[in-house]
Amino acid sequence: MKNTYKLFTILLLSIAFSCNQNANSQVPEAVKKTFQLKYPGENDPDWHKDAHGNFESHFKIDGVKYRADFNPNGMWIETETSIKKKDLPKAIRERIDNEFDGKIAEIEKVDHHSKGIFYDVEFKQKGKNKDIEFKANGDIIN
Repeated sequence: MKNTYKLFTILLLSIAFSCNQNANSQVPEAVKKTFQLKYPGENDPDWHKDAHGNFESHFKIDGVKYRADFNPNGMWIETETSIKKKDLPKAIRERIDNEFDGKIAEIEKVDHHSKGIFYDVEFKQKGKNKDIEFKANGDIIN
């Protein structure tokens, strides 16, 4: 029984490792090159392909988790990182406190290729949560 368990564990780990290697090997060279130009020195991102056919890299810089998205041609789309409400700019915190009810599910700081830096605040709601994008000055952009 112990040998069967060990064999099963080894097989499962081999499959998991193989799948991860396969995902990394399917990332186009243009995507890898753009990633390295944008994040020099970051050599071990985890890659995933999203529902839109874009490539997502998950990585850490100084212990902070990031996710950067690239289209198949290598164009950088955006980079996101989760933050806490206390880390939002004061204008956004004040606007949320004065105008929005409900709990916050998630907050992300986003650096987008065309929108620049903004903050995506996801409010919990019955059914589907609601995302609102804010500029640093508190203006809503979506």
